[in-house]
Amino acid sequence: MGQIEDLRLFVTIVDQGSIGRAADALGIAKSAVSRRLAQLENRYDMRLIDRQPRTWEVTTAGQELYQRAADMVADADDLDGDFKQTVHSLSGPLKISIAREFGLSFLQPTLFAFMQTHPQINLTVDFDDRTVDLENENYDLGVRIAAGETMGLTCLPLGKTRHGLFASPDYIEQNGMPSALNELPKHALLHYGSARRARWEFVCSGKRQDVTFQPALNSNNGPFLLSAAFANMGIIRLPDFMVRDAVAAGRLVPVLPEVEIEAFTIQVVHRANRRLNKRMRAFVAAVQESCALFGR
Repeated sequence: MGQIEDLRLFVTIVDQGSIGRAADALGIAKSAVSRRLAQLENRYDMRLIDRQPRTWEVTTAGQELYQRAADMVADADDLDGDFKQTVHSLSGPLKISIAREFGLSFLQPTLFAFMQTHPQINLTVDFDDRTVDLENENYDLGVRIAAGETMGLTCLPLGKTRHGLFASPDYIEQNGMPSALNELPKHALLHYGSARRARWEFVCSGKRQDVTFQPALNSNNGPFLLSAAFANMGIIRLPDFMVRDAVAAGRLVPVLPEVEIEAFTIQVVHRANRRLNKRMRAFVAAVQESCALFGR
């Protein structure tokens, strides 16, 4: 057996949590798994798994080897798969983390089209605004919206998304259109968050200006705030990908469009030491095409 296969065996043992289950997963005899594990420990002259009666624990050295071996095995599988598969027959697992509102409000059609184009890819998509640990949580890629690059990761910018202030035409008719930022606190402001006292930051005439207020409504759900705006509940501050269609349909109108709000970068991220396989590259290409309208 080659080194990669020995490492694959070790990764399988750790993943399965026992030599017996690893033997079943690999389709070989339990005695063969035990023998090869012992040979691996002899090669490195260290105990990798403490397997005394009633004891099963991966040692510190074993944990370090597992982390590095898992990457090597995955790279070997990706290399093998890249040269066996064509672009129209991509298969295998692909696990993605996507910023929640962006994924649900904008990327859904892209994800469905990707699945139809590559039905043999086992796609797992998690929508989450927290900063996930791509390595320890076993994600292949992340799609994030951030003010800058994410440290420790390779970042591929896809475009910029900008926030703005919006309200329904009926709300403006009933309450008037603000003519300056200092008039905003007099209005019902719908805030993405949970603050008793919220702060929105703007740039007006080249100068930063903050507006502090007590929200009329707090929520961590963008679509809910959007529905509240449709119901004439107040003024929202949301990104362009969430309001574009509503503005085009006349259901929302811009409020103080001359003021600037910091733009955020839409980016695909992956571990710096992770080589992109064909599945990952195909997904990146699909998202790039969808995000072309945001510009760079």
